[in-house]
Amino acid sequence: MNDQAPRGNDQAPRGRRRPARQGKPYRRPKKDSARIVAFEALRAVDERDAYANLVLPPLLSKAREQPGFESRDAALATELVYGTLRGQGTYDAIISACVDRPLREVDPPVLDVLSLGTHQLLGMRIPTHAAVSASVELARVVLGDGRAKFVNAVLRKVSTADLDTWLERVAPPYDEDAEDHLAVVHAHPRWVVSALWDALGGGRAGIEDLLDADNERPEVTLVARPGRATTDELLAEGALPGRWSPYAVRLAEGGEPGALDAVREARAGVQDEGSQLVALALANAPLDGDDARWLDACAGPGGKAGLL
Repeated sequence: MNDQAPRGNDQAPRGRRRPARQGKPYRRPKKDSARIVAFEALRAVDERDAYANLVLPPLLSKAREQPGFESRDAALATELVYGTLRGQGTYDAIISACVDRPLREVDPPVLDVLSLGTHQLLGMRIPTHAAVSASVELARVVLGDGRAKFVNAVLRKVSTADLDTWLERVAPPYDEDAEDHLAVVHAHPRWVVSALWDALGGGRAGIEDLLDADNERPEVTLVARPGRATTDELLAEGALPGRWSPYAVRLAEGGEPGALDAVREARAGVQDEGSQLVALALANAPLDGDDARWLDACAGPGGKAGLL
């Protein structure tokens, strides 16, 4: 005879158990190639004192190797990098008003993401929800979920007002500290404001006009190198005519030069029109003696010499 009770009969009856609460499934962050490129460029500028115009093109070239990375993504990354750097002084003052610690205690990579997000909220035509959401997703990718929550909280505070309202809050009154007021409002270091004002002279209107002009987004100007490319070829790819040099074209909306065949093949290159005009003036100068040997005394990287 089996003297063991059936399994389970030796346990007291139990009440009905509450079903286990199902946790929210983890969602992987969405990778936004344009914003990742912008973040990597800002990190290089901060960590290595790199020049943005030198580190960004290789990053864009690498990104273009990925499927789905298009010209509009390159344009977005370009605006994010240069726009964030142009407005850094202003954005730092605004972010500082939205965090509970001195800005120097915020980890630099976190601050870069916050700056990118602030530029999207206050300096671009990106809807508020999209700007915050995209920035939080970027933070999840490059910083981790924990610090992404901090980014979300800060950017939600930033999004409660527009740029003009923020400037009224964070910029010291002009009558109390004119240079600091101009530095915050126009995103220039105070010492630069002081130096420009001393050089310019005059009153408030002149220095504000100068600082505004210095913040204008510059156009990318290309040179069609004679005998190797023509402006018509570049215009056919969407460029705009130059203003003064017969070899110049301009890229609208900060376009990406590396996307053009002529640039990749070194038949055209980035060169401002002033530089082109210097080369043209020298080429057209009257010459005494034999035109056989020249001394290249131009500064690097050799744009004028290349055009000559």
